[in-house]
Amino acid sequence: MKFPGIIVGDTLTIQKTVSEADTSGNFLPADVEDLFSTPALVAMMMEASVKLVDERLPEGFISVGKSAEVTHDYPTVLGANITVKVEIRSFDGYHIELKMTARDESGVIGRGSHTRSIVNKRWMQMKVQKRISSL
Repeated sequence: MKFPGIIVGDTLTIQKTVSEADTSGNFLPADVEDLFSTPALVAMMMEASVKLVDERLPEGFISVGKSAEVTHDYPTVLGANITVKVEIRSFDGYHIELKMTARDESGVIGRGSHTRSIVNKRWMQMKVQKRISSL
């Protein structure tokens, strides 16, 4: 099947303000509780990636994460504004390679790459049910 909506070079940008739910205080000791957490950064990058890809797929298809590599290089504090930009770097017909960059008001805070695979939603649900029944 062809997926003409997936175009190399297309981008999407999302933004949010760091809230308490996004901070390391949910995961680590109190001395870093007001810092933007790496899990929140990764979640924001995944959210942007899904929005960029899935809205371009035909009915009955979704994308699923296959791999991700993220570096969180600089701290960001509670109340800062985060901007994540994702870009489609390559597409082989079923696998989409994305470049991800996160910034706050001071500059780049993290980068990464992410691969998503396009799947037939019904087939995936059948595979999930088969795995559940084998448990």
